Amino acid sequence: MRRTPSSHGRTARAGGTGFTLIELSVVLAIIALLLLLVTPRYFGALDRSKEQVLSHNMLQIRAAIDQYHADRGRYPESVRELVELRYLRSMPVNPVTESTEWDTVLPPPGEAGRVFDVRRPEAPVSDAKPASAAQD
Repeated sequence: MRRTPSSHGRTARAGGTGFTLIELSVVLAIIALLLLLVTPRYFGALDRSKEQVLSHNMLQIRAAIDQYHADRGRYPESVRELVELRYLRSMPVNPVTESTEWDTVLPPPGEAGRVFDVRRPEAPVSDAKPASAAQD
C-alpha cells in the first residue's frame, strides 16, 4: 500500500481520507461536555416556564371565581362550572401535573358553593382568603 502526503502534513492511505478514532473520540467528548453544561439550564428554564404558566392559570381561575361570585352571590360548585357558564373559555391545564383537575379551597362557613379558591397541589391548606387577595 502506497502512502502519499496529505495537505495537512499527515500521510493518507491511498483510496481515501478520513478521521481517526482518536479525533472522533475527542469530538464526541467535547459534545458530551457541552451537553452536560447546557442540559441543567434547559431543564431549569423548562421548570420555571411551567411554574409561570401555572401561576397565570391560577390567576385566571381566581378572577373567574371572583366574577362568578359578584354575578351570582355565591361561589361555584366546581371549576368546571366556570367553563360551562363561560366564565372561562376552556378548562385550564396544570402544566406541572398535566391535568385539568385543581385542588380547591372550600368557602368560609355560611357561604354557598364549593370553590372559594384554587391552590397548588403541593401547597398546604391555609386560612381562607378571598380569591382576589390570594397571591402566588
